[in-house]
Amino acid sequence: MSKISFRFYKDHEVRAIWDEANSKWWFSVQDVVGAINDQNDHKKNRNYWKYLKTRLRKDGNELVSATNQLKLRAADGKRYSTDVLDAEGIRLLAKYTNNQRATDFLDWFTYSDNTIDGQSRKKAYTLMESGLLDTLEPGNNSSAKDRF
Repeated sequence: MSKISFRFYKDHEVRAIWDEANSKWWFSVQDVVGAINDQNDHKKNRNYWKYLKTRLRKDGNELVSATNQLKLRAADGKRYSTDVLDAEGIRLLAKYTNNQRATDFLDWFTYSDNTIDGQSRKKAYTLMESGLLDTLEPGNNSSAKDRF
C-alpha cells in the first residue's frame, strides 16, 4: 500500500508518495517547480516543467530519464498521471533552476541546519545521544519535566 504525504514549503503543497517496493519517496515535479518559482498556477507550473524537460532532453540530461509517472490526486479530486522524481532527482532539479529560491527550497527539502526542521532534527539527535532518555521509565513520569 502506498502512503501519500503532503509537505508544505512556504504555503506551497508538495505531494509525495511512498514506493514500498523501492523503499523511497517520489515527489511531484510540478509541485516542486511551483514551490521553487513561488507559483500557484498549475498550468504555468506544467508549462515550465514541459519547457525545462524538453531543454534537458535536448542536452542529453539523465534527469528526464529518471522521471517516472504516478497517479496523484489533484485539486479537483481526480487522480492524474504526474511526473515524479525521487529525492536525488529533486536535488538535481533544484540545481538546474539555480537561483536563490531554488537554494532556499533545497535547504528546506534536505533539512539543512539552516531550517527549523534541520535545527529540530539536530536537537533530537543531541537529546538521543545524551542518554537522558535511557534514564526515564516508560509511563507517566512527571519528574521528567523537572529535568528539561
